[in-house]
Amino acid sequence: MAYYILRRILQVIPVFLGSTLLIYFMVFGLPGDPVAALFGDKQPPQAVIDSLREQYKLNEPFIVQYANYLGGIFRLDFGTTFSGQSVNDVLARTVPVTMRLAVMSVAIAFVLALIIGALSAIWKGSIFDNGALVTALIFIAIPIFVLCFLAQYFLGVQLGWFRPTVGGRNDWGDLWLPAIVLGLSIYASSMRLTRASMIETLGQDWVRTAYSKGLSRRRVIPVHVLRNSMIPMVTDTATQFGILMVGATVTEGIFNVPGVGNTLFTAITQRETPTVVSFVTIFVVIYVLVNLVVDLLYGLLDPRIRYVK
Repeated sequence: MAYYILRRILQVIPVFLGSTLLIYFMVFGLPGDPVAALFGDKQPPQAVIDSLREQYKLNEPFIVQYANYLGGIFRLDFGTTFSGQSVNDVLARTVPVTMRLAVMSVAIAFVLALIIGALSAIWKGSIFDNGALVTALIFIAIPIFVLCFLAQYFLGVQLGWFRPTVGGRNDWGDLWLPAIVLGLSIYASSMRLTRASMIETLGQDWVRTAYSKGLSRRRVIPVHVLRNSMIPMVTDTATQFGILMVGATVTEGIFNVPGVGNTLFTAITQRETPTVVSFVTIFVVIYVLVNLVVDLLYGLLDPRIRYVK
């Protein structure tokens, strides 16, 4: 197990370096002058623009800029935005909000998909199974912004169960409504994946052997079948978490969540390249770490994976 963990950790290093290099190249390779874009139609004297470009070291060759950027990452200093704010402060203000929202959404989707997907597989072809599949198709078909407005109106305004908007109050309890919407939007694919995986596992010879040995369904399903069916679902959950951490921009905008999605959208429109690059770098780190954890979970769920050379 130690060799398996070490190998997975070492694989993270080239992924991180390659991802950050590609991100930096694409963002700073965009056409136009980000400094000139700060002033809109009213352009300042060229001396002011040259001074700002020198201050942010935009005149340096690409490789020098990337080396300075990478050095700042290792010092945990993500630089300063063109408006004078510390990127670290912006990250500290917005990432925890989106992190809470992503964790809550994935937890809701995971629990629903695990329970409903498992029951649908066990009762394949029943009314419950057909109803679950139809419901999943409905959630897949409904655009996320429509689901947001429906939940906001009925659950927030009409029934008053949740606050319709989040705003400045963004603790765990204030994020329930957008978390439920996001959870339901990603639940459908996870449920179908769980159902298909369990149906395939239930048809294996070793499951029939377990029943023939006298093991009860209460023992076979959770201990043997469910454990061996969870690898695809764990992979899907990790992917969904990474997508949510990149920023559920539409959902955060509708519910006025002061998270990553809103901030990143504003930074892109204003050509705040230091903010964009730093945010995306944080997402890469989170995504790589989540997938590292998933790889390690593979080894726990299926010990055979640890010994594959």
